[in-house]
Amino acid sequence: MAPSTDNTISAPVWLGLDVGTQSVRCVATDHTGTTVASGSHPLRSVREGRRHEQDPDKWWSALIAACSQTMEGVGARPVRGLALCATSGTILLADDRLEPLTPGLMYDDARAEDEARRAVEAGEELWGRLGYRPQASWALPKLLWLLEHHAAADTGRLLHQADYLTSLLAGRRTAADSSHALKTGYDLDNERWPEDVLAALHVPEAVLPEVVRPGTPIGEVGPEAAELTGIPVGTPIIAGMTDGCASVLGSGTLTVGSWNSVLGTTLVLKGVTDLRVRDPLGVVYSHRAPGGNWLPGGASSVGAGVLSELFAGADLDRLTTLAAERPQSTVVTYPLVSKGERFPFVAAEAHRFTLGEPADDVDAYAAVLRGVAFVERLCFDYLDLLGAPTDGTVTTTGGGARNRYWTRLRATVLDRPISVPRDADPAAGMALLARSHESSLAEAARDLVRDAEVVEPDPAARDVLTEGYLTLVEALHGRGWLPDELATHARKRSAR
Repeated sequence: MAPSTDNTISAPVWLGLDVGTQSVRCVATDHTGTTVASGSHPLRSVREGRRHEQDPDKWWSALIAACSQTMEGVGARPVRGLALCATSGTILLADDRLEPLTPGLMYDDARAEDEARRAVEAGEELWGRLGYRPQASWALPKLLWLLEHHAAADTGRLLHQADYLTSLLAGRRTAADSSHALKTGYDLDNERWPEDVLAALHVPEAVLPEVVRPGTPIGEVGPEAAELTGIPVGTPIIAGMTDGCASVLGSGTLTVGSWNSVLGTTLVLKGVTDLRVRDPLGVVYSHRAPGGNWLPGGASSVGAGVLSELFAGADLDRLTTLAAERPQSTVVTYPLVSKGERFPFVAAEAHRFTLGEPADDVDAYAAVLRGVAFVERLCFDYLDLLGAPTDGTVTTTGGGARNRYWTRLRATVLDRPISVPRDADPAAGMALLARSHESSLAEAARDLVRDAEVVEPDPAARDVLTEGYLTLVEALHGRGWLPDELATHARKRSAR
């Protein structure tokens, strides 16, 4: 917690809440985007094969703890609004009293393979028009799975992780935002649920929530939640966005052609375009930005989460220091956190593997860092193949962004500078969105004070890392996971 220096200060703050995989975080920021106070509380998951669940009651208790810590630091400052982001595609069924009837099926839970195929077939025309199609980890297939496998389905109502929590804050059911509803099949073009597709999938209309655009007021903090969290009664609740979109706002990625790479448990890449990016494979999908542009991107199944599994109990700072003293090599681990890849290609059978023989734990650690960097480059190659503008700034946020050695490795692999904002995260993005409802996102962003470190590539390591990247591309292609067109495009861009 970072308390304010004077509890008598009357300048207002806005709250941003980020419900991630491993914790709930709350920040209070002033009109410049400076963090006045913050708090967090951990979360725990249950993983079993392709299943990934969390207890929705734990989301709420963690949110209460994080907000209570933050409000201690806010003191007497007035709170003008709050917005909340959560993991994309995470859902549950709850009753009319907001009591959970099912576990929370998390963003990368991929048990609903059969249901995904049904959803693709039922909405073929819709997905073709929208430029993406549901995957097993998306909310719509998981909703079908819940409706088929839970006796409570007859009385249950769909809640995304975000609107479950905003409903508890308000003390009544609130609308879902269209950002979280995208993976449930919401039609962003017509701004409605696709009734014909959902009827064909036997989804009862009563199961679905009302949907509004991000930045729309959806309620006020109620008396019970105020007592638990310390947030004043009547504080406006503003419809938020998914955590990936929130990171775009929090990082200051607001101009067309700019991209933000979130390196947390998994790797999430999102950028800003003036036109929707249409993807025949359906792995890139575009959210609507509050200002009218589009936020295309995708979420990979690789990321820093694999480090806690492969190097449990190890001193990662030590490994980083020792890795930085060694030259780069082509030894690389394809670092899937769980089985199956989602972006920049879809391969349910994809699994972790290592190319080359690490000499020791330092080499093994560096191979994982390279693997994440190589997949990040492959994501940019795919976006370029789709015609998305990628020539703007690249920022990075998330826990992995705090590792400067890793960031320079990534900058070298991408062959471009990477900007690391010193005080930007999804929660900060939601605080900005909460403020924007009083004016506009552009006006709210105008007052922000940005402080970032720019990390440059290492020219001496460029060639060996390019060789390692192409080695991984060939391996992914040879296993039948990477499409021919993307493999060819990656080779061509590397030769330029």
